Amino acid sequence: MRRKASLILLALAVFCTAMSPLIRWYAFPRLAKIPANQYQTMVLEAKDATLVDYGSMQVRKVPRLTVVQTLKGDVEASDRIEKSAGRDVVVWDGLSYILGPDGKFVSQIPERYIFDAHSQEPVHATGESVDGDPVTREGIEFKWPFLTEKRSYEYFDARARITRPIHYKGTEDFRGVTVYRFEQTIPWTKVPFPKKLPVKGVTAQDIARTGTQMWYTTERTFLVDPTTGAPVYGEEKHKEEMRGGTLLGDRDKVTAFAGDVKMREDFIRSTVDLVKSNRIPVLLLTSYLPWGFLVLGVLLLALSLWLEARGRRPGDPEPDPLDEPAPVSV
Repeated sequence: MRRKASLILLALAVFCTAMSPLIRWYAFPRLAKIPANQYQTMVLEAKDATLVDYGSMQVRKVPRLTVVQTLKGDVEASDRIEKSAGRDVVVWDGLSYILGPDGKFVSQIPERYIFDAHSQEPVHATGESVDGDPVTREGIEFKWPFLTEKRSYEYFDARARITRPIHYKGTEDFRGVTVYRFEQTIPWTKVPFPKKLPVKGVTAQDIARTGTQMWYTTERTFLVDPTTGAPVYGEEKHKEEMRGGTLLGDRDKVTAFAGDVKMREDFIRSTVDLVKSNRIPVLLLTSYLPWGFLVLGVLLLALSLWLEARGRRPGDPEPDPLDEPAPVSV
């Protein structure tokens, strides 16, 4: 009986030990992915910002500038692109909508971001764009991969339509979450004017015909949860200038916008809470279940060996062949 129990425990030990690497290295890469129907909103603010009035071309200080960022998954487009790409794809329609201190429209930048649901690598397909212009992204945007590493990543800047490294700068604690700090600097770069401007009847083409150009630079910081790859905090020291052309009169350049854009406090709290809850499924597949099955397998193996040893105690007398009853013949 002990021997049978020992063999059953040994089989269970082998099963549990085999499940440990299977969950971590087979199940996790296939199960951990961004849902195609995700929808989220983020609000950022720039206090004491500098803003140009496109009507008078005068620069003024404003107490607050609000940036509303939305990301909405397009499930139908994801399904369509998946058929040709042969992998799980997510399509996000993003919009950065900027409001002045009076709540009136200042600017907006729409974009369509297409990426691999598991690795967050960009997938190039029809519709990939920024402000209506086709782009071919390289590098990540909005989100880091699951199990983010302590290294630099290539990060796409939608305003400049370029990809530059975003560097790992250290590990720290942010409101109870261990995060990685990443920083990126985009040097002064010529960028297109937003296609939608706050002055009726004035378009980006109208401004371009005056010879005036838009230039942009930023220093961005993200605090990223390494388990899910989701940023829990973001900040940008953002600056845009209009340079040259007849629109500025005798001025060489005019600040179009300058400000330190930070996540609003209530959205920081909700983002941290969301990331904490999203960490659990990832940790189950990468840590809790693999280590749990491994420990259970070792314990079952030890119990199996213990039962086997008890079944063969050296103190038990060996059966004597002479004591066995002789066979009865008829």
